[in-house]
Amino acid sequence: MARKKRRFEQLEAAAAAPQEKKIYVNPLQKHVDEQLEDVSKKLEGKGRTILYGVGAVVVLVILVMLFMKWSARSGGAAQTALGKAIETSAASISETGTPAGSTQKTFKTEKERSEAAITEFQAVADKFGGSVGDKARYFIAVNRLTLDRPAAVTELEGMSSGSSDTAKLAKFALAQTRTADNRLDDAAQLYQELTAMSDSVVSKDTLNYALALVYEKQGKKAEAAQIYFDIAKAASEAKDMDGKPVRLTETATNAKNKIKDLDPVKAKEIPDPTPDSPFGGG
Repeated sequence: MARKKRRFEQLEAAAAAPQEKKIYVNPLQKHVDEQLEDVSKKLEGKGRTILYGVGAVVVLVILVMLFMKWSARSGGAAQTALGKAIETSAASISETGTPAGSTQKTFKTEKERSEAAITEFQAVADKFGGSVGDKARYFIAVNRLTLDRPAAVTELEGMSSGSSDTAKLAKFALAQTRTADNRLDDAAQLYQELTAMSDSVVSKDTLNYALALVYEKQGKKAEAAQIYFDIAKAASEAKDMDGKPVRLTETATNAKNKIKDLDPVKAKEIPDPTPDSPFGGG
C-alpha cells in the first residue's frame, strides 16, 4: 500500500510540474554531425580546393553546419531570425524551382540564393547587432564568396582577428581561401594558429586534416603523413563509455586512407577496431 501511495504521489507531482517551454529548433540542427561528415567526405576524400569556384557553395554548407553545431545552445528572437537566414543560405538549387506541394525553399541559381541570404543576414545584423550581428556579418562574407570573392576575402580578413568564435570561424574560412589561392604558407600559418587554440570552434581533426592537405601541396610529405597518422591512430584507439570502439568519423577514415598511401609501413601501426559481436557479450 505504501508503495502504491508513493507511486501516486510521484504521478501527481509530474502532472503538477510546468510543461517545458518549446523553443525554436532550426531544421539544420538535426543530425548536424552526420551531415557534416557526409559533406566533408565529398571534399576531403577527393582533395578538392574549397571556397573557390564550384566548391564554394558546398563549403558554405559545411560552415553553416559548424556554426549551427556551435550555436545550437542559443535561443530567442535573434537566434531564430539568424537560423532562418541560415536556412536560406543552405537552400537547394533547382532550375525548375520549388516542387509543387513542397514547403522547402529553393533557388534556381547559386547567385540568387547568395543574394537572398545576404539580404536576410543584413536584416538580422541591422535589427539585432551585437554578437548575433557579428555572426550575421560573417555569413554575409561567406555568401559573398560566390558573388564578389575579393570583397568577401577582405571582409573575412577584417573579422579574423580576435578570440571570438566568429573570428575563429572567419579565420578558418580565410585559411581555405589562402589554400585556393595557392598562398600555402599563409594557409598553413592560419591553420597552425587555429590548432593552437584551446577552443577553435572547428574540430581539431578537421583543422589538422586541412593543415596536412596544405603540407602535401607544399611537398612536406613527412609532416602530412604524421598528422594523418595521429588522427587515424587516436580515432582507431578511441573507446566509448562502455569500453567499446568508437566508429571512425569520415575525417579519421580519410586520414587513415591517406597514411596508407603516403606511408604504408607506418599505417600498419594503426589498429583496426574490432567489430562488436552481433550476439553480444563482446
